[in-house]
Amino acid sequence: METIATLFAQGGQDAYFGEPVTQLEHALQCALLAEQAGADEETVVAAFLHDIGHLLPPAMADGYMDGYGTVDHERLGADYLRNLGFSEKVAQLIEHHVNAKRYLVFKNPKYFARLSEASLKTLEFQGGPMTQEEAADFEANPYFKGILQMRTWDEQAKIPGLPTPGIAYYLTIANRNHN
Repeated sequence: METIATLFAQGGQDAYFGEPVTQLEHALQCALLAEQAGADEETVVAAFLHDIGHLLPPAMADGYMDGYGTVDHERLGADYLRNLGFSEKVAQLIEHHVNAKRYLVFKNPKYFARLSEASLKTLEFQGGPMTQEEAADFEANPYFKGILQMRTWDEQAKIPGLPTPGIAYYLTIANRNHN
């Protein structure tokens, strides 16, 4: 997990786009929420690494969202982790956490009203609300419920100063969950 540790060492202290926590704090809080919910280790790893695409080198990026991170960070992160030997479950949970936001905006106007300013800005770059057809396809994903749960943790993991286990703890779990 040297590579992932290096990515966090290089960019983990960067601000989490428009939110009051760093990239690392957000990752640790998301993983902690998954653990507290009783999620399996693969899901905890996905929660911890769901935004790893934002930390990848600029040469790997498809562009940026006006100060709100890397375009397609979810796909880039999922592909990066697949190449490192993580499971398809980990990759799917990461690859679709943005789709979960798009889905929830489509399905529930009250959800849209609760989005942070940063999340509203990124939604524009991420394709806006899903269409009916996109939503039907998304609902057919075998990890659909887990992806929606991950989205909830993603949105909650923005509390300044929240105590969490350290990065070494979650790197150890990640190390157990890839080939």
